[in-house]
Amino acid sequence: MAEPLIILVGALFAITVGAAIEYYKLLRKAQKEYENAKAAMDDVVLSFNRQLRQEAEKLEAIAYRVEANSSKTDKTLIKTEEMDKRILDVENKINCTLEDREKMSLRAEEIGKKVRDVVTSQEALAFRISALEEQARQFPMVPETKIEAVIPIKREKALAPLTETELSVLEMLSREGAKTAPEIKDKIKLSREHTARLMKKLYEGGYLDRDTGKIPFKYSVKKEMETLLKKGASESAPSS
Repeated sequence: MAEPLIILVGALFAITVGAAIEYYKLLRKAQKEYENAKAAMDDVVLSFNRQLRQEAEKLEAIAYRVEANSSKTDKTLIKTEEMDKRILDVENKINCTLEDREKMSLRAEEIGKKVRDVVTSQEALAFRISALEEQARQFPMVPETKIEAVIPIKREKALAPLTETELSVLEMLSREGAKTAPEIKDKIKLSREHTARLMKKLYEGGYLDRDTGKIPFKYSVKKEMETLLKKGASESAPSS
């Protein structure tokens, strides 16, 4: 009985040892697979962390750009507001300029109207003066023969009050015929005011006739004055 029991115990022990060895092998294999899986997982985690850092860096770069663009946008908005203010100022100035131009246009129209009124008044005055002079020439109580009596017959007495310039004007008109005050001014080389005073003096002194039909007036030497001038010129000419 002892022998079979020993054999049975030995067999069970052998089976137990074999099972233990197989179990140990399985444990080693599982440990290796676990280590391989752990290494693979570490690689995956490391790669994921690396990609995560890259994505984080990209997100930081994008955030920096967004912040920079936001800053530029703020500056652009500020510049836009300043530009809007400048445009508004320019529009206000343009509106003021247009208002001033309208006022100036109205003022110019008023001045033009006044100028036209003055020209019309001058034309009417010139017409009235011409009519009065025509009436004076046709008035029966003042015949032209009496005007001749105002000027002395003798040349020396008639021309004695005249200056050399005034005498030269009379001689020029006697030679060249009727002329306007501007034409006489160009001939005698005097100022417009001086020429106007000279012609007024000669006209009021009875030396000249004045044609008021057109402006500027034309002056001509009176016939009796022209006769005296020609007579004096012939007397002063040397005899051959």
